[in-house]
Amino acid sequence: MVDALAGARVLVPVLAELEAADVVEHDGHAHTVDKEASAGVVALRAPDGRTALPVFSSVGSMTRWRPDARPVPADAERAALSAVQEGWELVVVDPGGPAPALLPRPAVWALAQQRPWRPAVVEGVVDPDVAVVAERVRAVAGVADARLEPGRRAEVAVVVLLPPGLDRAGLDDVLARVNAALAADEVVAERVDSVELRVQPVG
Repeated sequence: MVDALAGARVLVPVLAELEAADVVEHDGHAHTVDKEASAGVVALRAPDGRTALPVFSSVGSMTRWRPDARPVPADAERAALSAVQEGWELVVVDPGGPAPALLPRPAVWALAQQRPWRPAVVEGVVDPDVAVVAERVRAVAGVADARLEPGRRAEVAVVVLLPPGLDRAGLDDVLARVNAALAADEVVAERVDSVELRVQPVG
C-alpha cells in the first residue's frame, strides 16, 4: 500500500463546520441561521487512541464513508506531511471500505519524507537494522541481556532479561532506564510503530 501511494493522488475529506449561529423567529417558528462557517480536515480516532488522517482512493469510496464530505485532491506525500505536522500518527486509506488500510506511524513519516519504507517486522522476523536496538538495551545498567522479537500486543517486543534478586524498587529503576533508552533511540522512533516490554529472569 505504501509503495502504491508513493507519487499517487488521494482525496482528503473536508467537512463544513458551523462556528457561529443565530436563532431567529419567523411566522412563530424558531429558525437557526448560519452566521459563519468554515471547512476543516477530518481526523479519526484509531482503536488504540491515536489520531488518524483519512484519505480516499476515489470519490465513490469517500461518499460511502460520508456523503457530506468534500473531496480535496492532494499528493499522498503532502497528505502524509500534513498528518505529521498536525501530530497525527496514522493514515487510514478508504476507512469506509471496501478494503480499508491503516498506515503505521513509521510508514506515514517515510511517505511524508518521500523515502522508502521497510516494516520493522517482515514475515515474523524483526529486521536486522531494528534488532540492533537490543545492543543498546543490553548497555543499560542492571540488564543482563536483551533481544527483540515480534510483539503480541505491539509491533515489536523488547525482551529484557534481568538478574535474580531485584526488589520492586530495583526492578522499577531498571525498567525506567530501559524505557528512557527506547524513547531516545532513533531507530525505534523512525522504524517501530509500537513497542511492548517483556521482562524475564536470567536462566
